[in-house]
Amino acid sequence: MASSSSANLEDLPTVDLMTELLRRMKCSTKPDKRLILVGPPGSGKGTQSPIIKDEYCLCHLATGDMLRAAVAAKTLPGIKAKEAMDKLDEMLEKRGVKINKVLNFAIDDAILEERITGCWIHPASGRTYHTKFAPPKVPGIDNVTGEPLIQRKDDTPAVLKPRLEAFHRQTEPVIDCYNKKGLLVNIHAERPPNELRFKRCSSCREASFY
Repeated sequence: MASSSSANLEDLPTVDLMTELLRRMKCSTKPDKRLILVGPPGSGKGTQSPIIKDEYCLCHLATGDMLRAAVAAKTLPGIKAKEAMDKLDEMLEKRGVKINKVLNFAIDDAILEERITGCWIHPASGRTYHTKFAPPKVPGIDNVTGEPLIQRKDDTPAVLKPRLEAFHRQTEPVIDCYNKKGLLVNIHAERPPNELRFKRCSSCREASFY
C-alpha cells in the first residue's frame, strides 16, 4: 500500500505537491467552521462559495443540487435525504456539531430580475453578454462570429418569477428561524462580486462570520 502511494506521489508534478503542502499548512491554523449559504437564484451564492471555501479552508457541498438530484433519481439516499431536509440542525446536534453562521444573500427581486434576465449567451463558444452591464456591439449578435445570441430558459422572466415565488414561500421561513437563533448574517448581494469580501469589506460587522 505504501509503495503504491509513493508511486502515485512520484507521478505528480512538484509544483502540485508544494501547492497542496502549503494549502494544508495554511488550513491547519484555521478554525473549524460550518456555514450555510442561502439566497434566491442568481444572488451570488455560486460565485462566492469557492472564494469562501478557499479563504477559510472549508469543504463546499452544494446540498441543494445534491439533494434534488438524489430525490429526482429516487435513490435510497435521495429518499432518506428528502425525509431529513428539514431537520439539518437536529442531525448536526446528534453528531455533536453545530452551524456557526448562516450567510443570507439578500437582494431585491427587481435587481435580481434585471441581473438575470439581461444575460445572453453565444452557445457555440460560451461567450456571455448582458444587455446593461456587458452588451454586444449589435443587440442580439455575437461580437466575434456575428451569429445570434440566445437566452437560457432559466434566465427568462417566465421561469424566474415562479422560482422567486418558491424561494419566498419555502425558504424565507427558514431564514427567519435562523435569524431568531442569532445565526444570520445578511450579505448585501446587490454589490459587485469583488466587493463581497467578508473579512475585508467595509461593513465587516455585517459580513464577518467570526
